[in-house]
Amino acid sequence: MRIFLTGASGFIGSAIVPELARAGHRVLGLARSDASAERLAAAGVDVHRGSLTDLDSLRRGAAACGGVIHCAFSHDDFTDYAGNCEKDRGAIEALGAALAGSGRPLVIASGIARFAPGRVASEDEAPDASAGGLRAASEQLALSFASRGVRVSSLRLPPSVHGDGDHGFVPMLIEIARKTGRSGYVGGGENRWPAVHRLDAARLFVLALEKAPAGARLHAIGEEGIPTRDIAGVIGRKLGVPVESVPREHFGWLGGFFALDTPASSALTQARFGWKPEKAGLLADIEHGTYFARAST
Repeated sequence: MRIFLTGASGFIGSAIVPELARAGHRVLGLARSDASAERLAAAGVDVHRGSLTDLDSLRRGAAACGGVIHCAFSHDDFTDYAGNCEKDRGAIEALGAALAGSGRPLVIASGIARFAPGRVASEDEAPDASAGGLRAASEQLALSFASRGVRVSSLRLPPSVHGDGDHGFVPMLIEIARKTGRSGYVGGGENRWPAVHRLDAARLFVLALEKAPAGARLHAIGEEGIPTRDIAGVIGRKLGVPVESVPREHFGWLGGFFALDTPASSALTQARFGWKPEKAGLLADIEHGTYFARAST
């Protein structure tokens, strides 16, 4: 089957590409720049030029394929989270409308919603946009296409999807620690971040594409919740700087995310789809991976 993949040249998408190939699928990858197009072509991916805000290009890509994986999310401005989520909703609307009535699969990447602090979130908990969850609103929109003849599923990702090439929150924490001379956590650091290795997440995207029923919610969670104090501890040890409690303002806009307590389980996903995380955990990856080699360049 030919699959339209948004974010195909990105951190997670570039790991999904070989997983799709191993499963016998061809990939049509969205590329908004010449550099992205060149990377996709070198990986054997058919190139479809466009962007998340070029809705006609999204509709054409989806219509030309037997299924869609939407894992792109705008990071042009990390501080404009609301604006980035609005772009995501527009893209989901365009993709879903192109597939309406076809029964074809649409897998969208979502986030672990902000459920009650301290409670381990499960797959059976529905997104609640009324609680202020912007990604939850995108997930609600996507899942509404189940009633419009789309085999849509939502794959929720944790705050840290880690591995070689990560350019998300962990590298930001490392750079903040490097610049300030201390590796911080908020409060007592007991708040927890779930995590998953990008290669484990990539396998789950393909399983969702092939097996998930309409309206399914999956959790790509390799570890239910790592205390942020432990994350800061590894970073501090690697940099040789003190590890201590700091105000959330120490992290700038990132402080609001690093202070969240968002444990989550993938028990139902593992039971329903036969998925099992196999790669290194977050702390081991920070300790022994390539985070500091890149951060120092």
